[in-house]
Amino acid sequence: MTPDPTPGTPPGENPRPATPPGEGSHPATSSGKGTRPATPTPATPPGPGMPDPARPSTPAPAPGTGTGTAPGTPASPTPPGQGKRKRTGSTSADASPARLWARARGILLALGIVLVAAVALAGLQTGDRHGLLDPRSADPDGTRALAQLLKEHGVTSRVVTNADEAAAATGPATTLLVSDPDLLGEPQRRAVRSAIELSGGRTVLVAPGSDSLPDLAPAARTQGFAHQRDLDPRAPGSTDCTLPAAATAGRAGTGDGLRYTTALPGSAACYPSGGHPTVLVLPSTTKGGDTVLLGSASFLRNDRLADQGNASLGLQLLGSRPDLVWYLPTLADMASDTGSDEQGLLDLVPAGWAWALLQLFVAAVLAALWRARRLGPLVTEDLPVAIRASEATEGRARLYRKAAARDRAATVLRAATRERLAALVGVPAPQAHDPVTLVPAVTARLHTGAGPNDPATTLLFGPTPADDAALVALADHLDALEREVRTS
Repeated sequence: MTPDPTPGTPPGENPRPATPPGEGSHPATSSGKGTRPATPTPATPPGPGMPDPARPSTPAPAPGTGTGTAPGTPASPTPPGQGKRKRTGSTSADASPARLWARARGILLALGIVLVAAVALAGLQTGDRHGLLDPRSADPDGTRALAQLLKEHGVTSRVVTNADEAAAATGPATTLLVSDPDLLGEPQRRAVRSAIELSGGRTVLVAPGSDSLPDLAPAARTQGFAHQRDLDPRAPGSTDCTLPAAATAGRAGTGDGLRYTTALPGSAACYPSGGHPTVLVLPSTTKGGDTVLLGSASFLRNDRLADQGNASLGLQLLGSRPDLVWYLPTLADMASDTGSDEQGLLDLVPAGWAWALLQLFVAAVLAALWRARRLGPLVTEDLPVAIRASEATEGRARLYRKAAARDRAATVLRAATRERLAALVGVPAPQAHDPVTLVPAVTARLHTGAGPNDPATTLLFGPTPADDAALVALADHLDALEREVRTS
């Protein structure tokens, strides 16, 4: 039997490779149903320079291993159109893990260096930067220098960050310093005020404004800002400053903040600017206790402690008791007062935004439906280049051989042969793959008895070939069986 010639195949060229896939003769179709894979025949010799169809196809040599021809052996001529084709697409090696790692390792290395540097800088700065007036901080705004001096004078310091801890730490032998009273909410101010009245110790309020003074020191009120930084303890001829610490320290830098005034008897008004003190000491209702209002705490900072009498004033104001508690409020202490005018985040969003978001959502859904992939029926498209059917078949056969897919190749060969034999012996196409129906019809045409050991049964429904040679033999026997049925 001579295979049907394929359009575009030169005369004498056998389009069937040694390991045929049997999936059709043209790569543009997605199914091999109804297509006869070409089979070799002894009556049709191969054309000049073409491979013998009776032998397995030899895979192309690997790169760098030569052409596979022994030295001194002349190369076989290459038929026209069978030469090397230029590779234009990327191979699977381009996406291998090693190649991807080679491309990305530079970027990953740079990101790693940046991450390590950021973590190292954050770790180096964590121990020194804690915030304004923090006794653990060594930066210019901290108060570590003053805390060290107080420690040398026997004063123990500790830091708290909420009002409950601050109120619990107060007592007759304790000085409580509140670094930012205006940051406190009403519940926190009430807790501190109760501690001031009942503790009998000293409370130092740093720059309290008009928001916190009515709750923490109702006997005082603000009088604007001071006009100069360094001030004397008292104005010439004035006797209002009865604070021994101010007389001992002398001139200090207390004048770059708020000024205060009070009519409470027994108070001490020191370091005046424009007739109003920047340091005001108010007596407490509990014996031995007092409240100190500092218009500015810049003289306590590390960068200003060595100027004028700042260190002496800070030591005497904060070191009058053996224990010192630094209350550094946080944003969590800004407890808003409960009231009917309280609004949430959604209450602040205009009502029109809800309709706008709904319209955007509908538009996004419509755009997704418009641009989404449509799963319609399959269509046949023309190949971008013309490829010989024999070349495509041979290429697929090499892929089968490279993957050692003898089971797949044998299954395809047998299925195609069964379909062609069914058409020859009059078996319906749906029953072409039923051995009970097809084998008796084939043996009846050949006038041989059907049985389990019949050659037709073994050929059409037998086991998978053990090696490539057995696969080639199976292909030859299937061709011989089909040829015998055709001629009988």
